[in-house]
Amino acid sequence: MNTRTANTRRLAVAAAAALALSLGVTACGSDGGGKASGGSSTAASASGAASTGAASGAAKVSGPITVFAAASLKETFTDLGKKFEAANPGAKVTFNFGGSSSLATSINSGAPADVFAAASPATMKTVTDAGGATGEPKTFVKNTLTIAVPKGNPKHVATLNDLTAPGVKVALCAKEVPCGAAAQTALKAAGVNLTPVTLEQDVKGALTKVELGEVDASLVYRTDVKADAAKIDGVEFPEASKAVNDYPIAALAKAPNKDGAAAFVAYIQSPEAQQVLTAAGFQAP
Repeated sequence: MNTRTANTRRLAVAAAAALALSLGVTACGSDGGGKASGGSSTAASASGAASTGAASGAAKVSGPITVFAAASLKETFTDLGKKFEAANPGAKVTFNFGGSSSLATSINSGAPADVFAAASPATMKTVTDAGGATGEPKTFVKNTLTIAVPKGNPKHVATLNDLTAPGVKVALCAKEVPCGAAAQTALKAAGVNLTPVTLEQDVKGALTKVELGEVDASLVYRTDVKADAAKIDGVEFPEASKAVNDYPIAALAKAPNKDGAAAFVAYIQSPEAQQVLTAAGFQAP
């Protein structure tokens, strides 16, 4: 083999080696890129799973949730509280039912609560004006008045004017309470001047007076009569349309359980909760 041929062979071998090395590096790079790509895909999947888990976790809340709610919401909210707890096993809902005005006063005085559900925008406003609510309160239902009478309606009450008949004793809510303010609006619309024998601090108090036979009639919410239909009859009257109460709900600014408060407020506006509320006689907002 002459020198030229040897050199040619050496060059060919070197070129082949360089080509093999280049192909090996490319292959490794491709493989590494594939692995990196696969790793990115895996990371993305994990990230997606984490995101989904976070969203799922956000939908499930835990801990105590204290709800201050108008007395007229007692039956429905008690039921809805149980349903909420069933959907959020770590949560425990506790209610404080009463007159909206007194509840608002308690909240503004620093009573620990997560949610406020009032029977009128006016009582909710006392809380929002004091900076006690988070965000804008949402109206979740409406309610109207009816005349509650003992079973069989022994005084034959048919209109608001009948409440002024001799011997007819009537209970009303105090005018500071939403049911009392609504009653005054309805009576004014009917042109009726009525002097009750008692003024109650919430609608359940006015209803109880009828149940106990202490009065012959009271102006309460339609939902309260429906909830107590075994003991009470209701008499509808046209002026009720002049005194429809909006019920707002809001999470409170100083809520100990902010996530729980937000979740409960959202739940009350859900189709499931709305179905329970309207079945009890409340009107959709």
